[in-house]
Amino acid sequence: MLDIQNLKVSIEGKTILKNFNLKVNKGEVHAIMGPNGTGKSTLASVIAGREMFDVDEGSITYMGQDLFEMEPEIRAREGIFLGFQYPVEIPGVSMANFLRTAINERRKYHDLEPLSGAEFLKLMQQKQKMVDIHSKLTKRSVNEGFSGGEKKKNEIFQMAMLEPRLSILDETDSGLDIDALKVVANGVNNLRSPENSTIVITHYQRLLEYIIPDYVHVLFDGRIVKSGGKELAIQLEEKGYEWIRKEAGVEEAM
Repeated sequence: MLDIQNLKVSIEGKTILKNFNLKVNKGEVHAIMGPNGTGKSTLASVIAGREMFDVDEGSITYMGQDLFEMEPEIRAREGIFLGFQYPVEIPGVSMANFLRTAINERRKYHDLEPLSGAEFLKLMQQKQKMVDIHSKLTKRSVNEGFSGGEKKKNEIFQMAMLEPRLSILDETDSGLDIDALKVVANGVNNLRSPENSTIVITHYQRLLEYIIPDYVHVLFDGRIVKSGGKELAIQLEEKGYEWIRKEAGVEEAM
């Protein structure tokens, strides 16, 4: 589904990702871990198509297509979803209108008929149950007045409604209490299928107690320095990132 080869990314002349390689197949969940400033959120932004970064080298292939030839809105219509670390508020735009417009734009792109009002409401009710989201959140403007946990739950609901092929969750667990964390994790688990994939970006192992990844990758100094299964996240929790830094020979001034 996603194949990243020798990616080098910079911003204002400062290299952030270097010689970055990652392959994600259908049905897989990959967790990317690492301390602040190692390039995790940069990776998410580059895949989604945010334009503040310069791609200096390398390639990203998505579903057999050159991702860099696709505008951000085309990437979204082709099934790439980015769950933001800090979801933005959109005052005056209801969740229902926002999602119905997004869904029908994607359906139009794929030459499908738009959903009627009744069809959309039925779908929304189904997805609310699937990800355990209270209906009161969907009746408000997008993220307006939401707590941090409500915003993250709302991101998972949007993910459920849009049914992306590739979901990138950028520190979705940031600032969540244990109950909100479980809601988010259960939503991700319920949406998992052999036809979609998820990249979970996180600092901490606690999210991975609820979302079981197929692979865990540790990012340091803009590159993956170690990969493994869920046990790698447990080791990180026990030994800390200093253990990986020394093992990988990464300079402390990173």
